[in-house]
Amino acid sequence: MFSLPKQLVAESLGTGLLVATVVGSGIMAETLTEDTAVALLGNTLPTGAILVVLIMTLGPISGAHLNPAVTLAFLLKRSITSAPAAAFICAQILGGIAGSLLAHAMFDQPIFQSSITIRTGQGQWIAEIVATFGLVTTILAAFKFRAEAIPMLVGLYITAAYWFTASTSFANPAVTIARGFSDTFAGIRPLDVGPFILAQIIGSVCAVALCAWLLRSEPPEATRA
Repeated sequence: MFSLPKQLVAESLGTGLLVATVVGSGIMAETLTEDTAVALLGNTLPTGAILVVLIMTLGPISGAHLNPAVTLAFLLKRSITSAPAAAFICAQILGGIAGSLLAHAMFDQPIFQSSITIRTGQGQWIAEIVATFGLVTTILAAFKFRAEAIPMLVGLYITAAYWFTASTSFANPAVTIARGFSDTFAGIRPLDVGPFILAQIIGSVCAVALCAWLLRSEPPEATRA
């Protein structure tokens, strides 16, 4: 068991490295190609890969939530109490913002930015509900049946969701906020951050509600009925 301060450092560090990967790989992709599809692929693969690494290495310390929507899910399941959950979310947000600034510094860009990339509309919001619902469902189901596979499953899910959702699967309020601070390939206009986060919360709550029923074992008599 690790102390809360160590868990918070793990959550902040992990979310920061995740955002640095998302933003940094987006900058690199834009630098290397003008083909949007190739740039998106160059953004997708590093993101999925770093998630596997971060969850495997930081998971034993904090559980590697790295995502307020995931922390919310575990709070609703009463796997974490409200005070540590709030601290986790603050650490994730601060770490995520630091990750954006770090990516800018690495690529010799202005450190402080504000995105002008418009990401709004019904399709985008539905996509964020779906993306977050799928992510949280994946985590909860794997936690019950194949906990050792969570790092790989999360990495694979996000890799796929980048491409099957209209929003490219932010699925993470901390990452969404951090990307508002980056006027790059990965950016999102600050005005659009709020609706994205609301959609992500809805997706997380729906996933917890479904999994509470779906993953509950039943007596043999009920399954034969």
